[in-house]
Amino acid sequence: MRLLVSPMNMVEAQAALDGGADILDVKNPKEGSLGANFPWIIREVADLVRGKVPLSATIGDLDYKPGTASLAALGAAFSGADYVKAGLLGINAADQAEEMMTAIVRAVKDYDSGKKVVASGYSDFARVGSLSPLLLPAAAARAGADVVMVDTAVKDGRPTFDFMSQADLQQFIDLGHDAGLEVAIAGSIGFGHLELLLRLQPDIIGVRGIVCGGDRRSAVRADLVVKLKQALK
Repeated sequence: MRLLVSPMNMVEAQAALDGGADILDVKNPKEGSLGANFPWIIREVADLVRGKVPLSATIGDLDYKPGTASLAALGAAFSGADYVKAGLLGINAADQAEEMMTAIVRAVKDYDSGKKVVASGYSDFARVGSLSPLLLPAAAARAGADVVMVDTAVKDGRPTFDFMSQADLQQFIDLGHDAGLEVAIAGSIGFGHLELLLRLQPDIIGVRGIVCGGDRRSAVRADLVVKLKQALK
């Protein structure tokens, strides 16, 4: 499993890098679960990590607006992101997810075919009226995405594991792998969840709060990234 850590600025990015994160994921928690950060922040972090680790960037918890989403995706790719991650919050049907991701994939891959696109659903989909994550892998694969992910939409401390059972998560992982996608799990992951994650073996786990001392509004700490990396061994 690779560890993805989500910094929101250069100081946090350096801490994540110093702690041994495998992927840095620039986001803006003030704008939501997968809140988009500014292009200049993505560029600065891209310069910091170039040649060291891949850079991911979120483009928001998106409504059903393929044109807006594709333009945001191109902006993230142009700013230096190796992975462009889209949260499909306002999507409640598989055909909408496929249309959204098709537009995002085209925008990114027409610019640079080597960049990867991440389709993210939400484990707490029922309480936000979003698409079931179990319907996302097939739609993402048809659209040409590279990675499928699940996160929590509402950041109230309740983890993905409150909304999806081990069987649900295993099915999500299997569906993603069967479709030729990498699979990422995120959503208020704590140290107590690591045993389950080690059994499930997703390709990537995404974190922020756990490496901020439990409060995602605090700063990423290098020592906690080190601790998490050691625990995952």
